[in-house]
Amino acid sequence: MQINCKGQLIDLKTPKVMGVLNITPDSFYDGGKYKDLKQLLQQTERMITEGADFIDLGAYSSRPGATNIEISTEKKRLLPILEELIKEFPSTFYSIDTFRSEVAEDALALGATLINDISAGLLDPQMMKTVGKYKVPYIMMHMKGTPQTMKSLNQYSNLINDIKFYFSKQIQKARDFGIADLIIDPGFGFAKDSQQNFKLLHDLDLLNSFDLPVLAGLSRKSMIYKNLNIDANKALNGTTVLNTIALTKGAKILRVHDVKEAKQAIHLHQLTTSSYKSI
Repeated sequence: MQINCKGQLIDLKTPKVMGVLNITPDSFYDGGKYKDLKQLLQQTERMITEGADFIDLGAYSSRPGATNIEISTEKKRLLPILEELIKEFPSTFYSIDTFRSEVAEDALALGATLINDISAGLLDPQMMKTVGKYKVPYIMMHMKGTPQTMKSLNQYSNLINDIKFYFSKQIQKARDFGIADLIIDPGFGFAKDSQQNFKLLHDLDLLNSFDLPVLAGLSRKSMIYKNLNIDANKALNGTTVLNTIALTKGAKILRVHDVKEAKQAIHLHQLTTSSYKSI
């Protein structure tokens, strides 16, 4: 299983790590943590040094109930930072976390490598056309509604079957727009309550039927810290536990705030599943 990033084939036989870089004042964990370019560059360098395979930049907070912002605000936050990161770390693969085609197009024109769309094209009918134009990998996530409304839209006739039906439709649309490299993200925490999130993790391997890479975005989410009666700052151990479960279910990309620990989880999981088959 491979994806093509700027002509370089990325082999996902060994799962990869996507480091999160939020350029927002209100993201649930690290919103506002990196207040200037110097801090953003330092954090990016740290994630690259720790082994991040991709850096995912987001300038629009998609946490439940997040404030909607104008496209101009999202671009103002994102594009100057992306430009500086590409200058400083030109060999890094940058993913852009946006559901807006105009933002995606400007970022791709600057040199971004992937688009990470929480709406799988449903919030902007031009998104798939834009991704197809640039021939870049496209991460499509399962979500209902918008970040402002999704919390109340967690009703399903059958959670896994509904998610699979959603992806089957959106995958076909993406193929129709010439998108070759697709990655699916089941959307932990998006239009799903805690019980549904754990059901989704338990059945994550059922999404492997699409024969596409599955991305797991579990890092420091409320399904961890609320169930452990802690806050997001103390949810690293729980994140590693759930990331490890996701790996056992076939996840090929872990989207995380803590790169080193995710790389360690992957390494130990690989040793467990690969090294001793002949013994």
